[in-house]
Amino acid sequence: MNIRKGTADDIPALFALIQELAIFEKEPDAVVVTEEELRADGFGPNPLFGFFVAEVDGQIVAISHYYYRYSTWKGKCLYLEDLIVTESHRGKGIGKALFQTTLDKAKADGCRKMNWQVLDWNTPAIEFYKDFNAGLDGEWINGYLDL
Repeated sequence: MNIRKGTADDIPALFALIQELAIFEKEPDAVVVTEEELRADGFGPNPLFGFFVAEVDGQIVAISHYYYRYSTWKGKCLYLEDLIVTESHRGKGIGKALFQTTLDKAKADGCRKMNWQVLDWNTPAIEFYKDFNAGLDGEWINGYLDL
């Protein structure tokens, strides 16, 4: 396994894993972002996100997709938008290695906190995060507006 920073050439693999995640989360029609938008938003003059990839035998099998946010209480934070391991490679330590790489990135960049969300029915992911002694807050309700 090789973990490295994602590049613009990795956008098709990133997009494929995003689509796989949408199917897993029972939202197959929810992905509206395009590969072109991902390329422009991730590799333009002011990148909006970053990602790491995990490769096995030269094939990308997992990604960690993140961006920075600013907490009024904590300051600079890294938000882990998605950690996606293709189904055939789950349970092999790839997700753990990617999560740790992302956590190390947050620390190296001076972040005071790393945040993410997990669906309440995704028991394997919840147990995965518990292995890191992560706090899982069931108290907050997520709000959003589709624009």
